[in-house]
Amino acid sequence: MPSVTQFLTAIERGESAAADQLLPLVYGELRALAAQRLAQEKPGQTLQATALVHEAYLRLIGGDPARSWDGRGHFFAAAAQAMRRILVESARRKQLARRVSLEDFEPESPAGDERLLELEDALERLASTEPLATQIVELRLFAGLSVAEAAAALKLSQATAYREYAFARAWLQAALSDNFRKD
Repeated sequence: MPSVTQFLTAIERGESAAADQLLPLVYGELRALAAQRLAQEKPGQTLQATALVHEAYLRLIGGDPARSWDGRGHFFAAAAQAMRRILVESARRKQLARRVSLEDFEPESPAGDERLLELEDALERLASTEPLATQIVELRLFAGLSVAEAAAALKLSQATAYREYAFARAWLQAALSDNFRKD
């Protein structure tokens, strides 16, 4: 049976049938990642794991025909980023819907969505100066990987990954607590 990497290579070559064959091979892992991520969301999340997987897969495979994949780890790292973007977009749509709704004179607290948006803003700021640390955080928070697994996916030593993750955690904690104090 061909591996994920072989299917990704076939997709890069323009073999459209490979995309159809890849999905059943990676679906279980993507669904587990999505379910794990959605379990961390606040109750009432309307996005289902299946929908999140399908949307992320479509973005990965159908998005950029010139995209190249450097193996299985790269694919799952990209999947984690795609899921993160989808969840952030969903949170922004919900927040916008709450703001413009004339029927809600006392809207429910959007604390969960706001926290996700604050995290997204902080991750974008961190990525501008520390892209590697940001990637490790994304893999930890949005793909559910351990630091050691993130190191393997990014082809880093575990020591480097742990150092980058410790820095990112401290930086994000400071950035998010500054946002909290400003409110």
